[in-house]
Amino acid sequence: MPSPETRVQELHLTLPPAPKPVAVYKTAVRHGNLLYVSGHGPLKADRSLITGRVGDTLTPEQGKDAARQVGLAVLATIRDALGSLDKVKRIVKTLGWVNCTAEFTGQPAVINGFSELMKDVFGDDAGIGARSAVSAHTLPGGIAVEVECIFEVE
Repeated sequence: MPSPETRVQELHLTLPPAPKPVAVYKTAVRHGNLLYVSGHGPLKADRSLITGRVGDTLTPEQGKDAARQVGLAVLATIRDALGSLDKVKRIVKTLGWVNCTAEFTGQPAVINGFSELMKDVFGDDAGIGARSAVSAHTLPGGIAVEVECIFEVE
């Protein structure tokens, strides 16, 4: 499989600017061979965020697209923290929250937007890790999806 940086080019992905903290935290912290990535929202290239509630103002497909956009923001943070996506060995763990109605039960399918992107960039083995997908009655700023994750790095 080509390197993650090559895959980003092959997939014609455009990463947004690496997000900056909006409170007292770091967007990523490296400890040994692990990179802990703080919760990210669906940041677009123009620095706006995708907001809304799945099952109300957003369809499940729009939620999945928002989760994919979170993945692009996470990739931007990794590149900013490590200098290259090629330093990622594998994704270890993903925790995804979906801003949704109480009746909505398709959180795993929404978070697949993030997970499928990681698989596309890092490959079938390195791009798939342990994962949880849960609902939230609200998320900061009304964002549609938030994801935090842990990567094993060189």
